[in-house]
Amino acid sequence: MAEINQDLISDVKIYLDITWADDNTDKKVTGIIKRGIIFLDDKAGAELNYLEESRARELLMEYCRYTRDGILDKFMINYAPFLTDLRAGNGGAYDNETTNV
Repeated sequence: MAEINQDLISDVKIYLDITWADDNTDKKVTGIIKRGIIFLDDKAGAELNYLEESRARELLMEYCRYTRDGILDKFMINYAPFLTDLRAGNGGAYDNETTNV
């Protein structure tokens, strides 16, 4: 896995309403993002683009939110149709876009 783009980390922190700077929080959020990317890319069967506004980015943000809230199992239930679509849509990736994270 490539290094995670700093803008993506910042965007996820904003989405999660994390407004403070703390090394442990940054490490935790970065780990959640990495696991989310691995999970979603695996579901899609391709590397997805999380830098542009897209369904993949929306799912990553929600994955991070659910994980941080300790309810990842609910993410699997609530987003099951979208996760199925990741593999089915456009050969496995939304908009046929694959790019760096």
